[in-house]
Amino acid sequence: MDSFEWNKVIGSVLGCLLFLVAVSLISQAIYYSPAPAKPGYIVPGVVATASSETTPQAPAAEPIPDFAMVIPTADVMKGEMIAQQCMACHDFTKGGPNKIGPNLYGVVGRPRAAHPGFDYSAAMKAKGGNWTYADIFEFIKQPQVFIPGTKMTFGGLPKPQDRLDVIAWLRMQADTPAPFPAPEPVANQPKTAGSGAEAGAKGGAPAAGGR
Repeated sequence: MDSFEWNKVIGSVLGCLLFLVAVSLISQAIYYSPAPAKPGYIVPGVVATASSETTPQAPAAEPIPDFAMVIPTADVMKGEMIAQQCMACHDFTKGGPNKIGPNLYGVVGRPRAAHPGFDYSAAMKAKGGNWTYADIFEFIKQPQVFIPGTKMTFGGLPKPQDRLDVIAWLRMQADTPAPFPAPEPVANQPKTAGSGAEAGAKGGAPAAGGR
């Protein structure tokens, strides 16, 4: 085969390669799809992996409910359904085993890091205190924010009502359900302008509203 024939072969190969590269570039330009700013669906219980440039963000502040009022009206059956996602790591039966997490039978009101046989994180041990309604409410919202360094990697329950339903169910998983906390004091009604002026005239001060 002379050089002219070789030139035709090499030219044909180079032409095919250039054609494939051109098709690839054109198809990418036509069908380009940017990455979404946020996932279209968040799997409950899965924690997104943080990059080295980000740190866990504290959840937005929300009012603490009056547990004496809201726990008795919470949906215990719905709380049990929501708690199903916790059963991969926790056992809720009396005398049940520790799993990835400690057994949670009787957890409402018991001291933190106190269940026998479970190796709690240093952060959980250092937190101290008991598992009050308010603490559980905050902890299961975003565990890593409430107790930084905890072993619990659960993503949390962002909806307050879901957490109240779970707490109502947790309360029933005990020999004796934990007592409800004392009701929140009722805020004083603000005095009218006339009554305030009258109180000032008598040397007193109007009652302050709120808590």
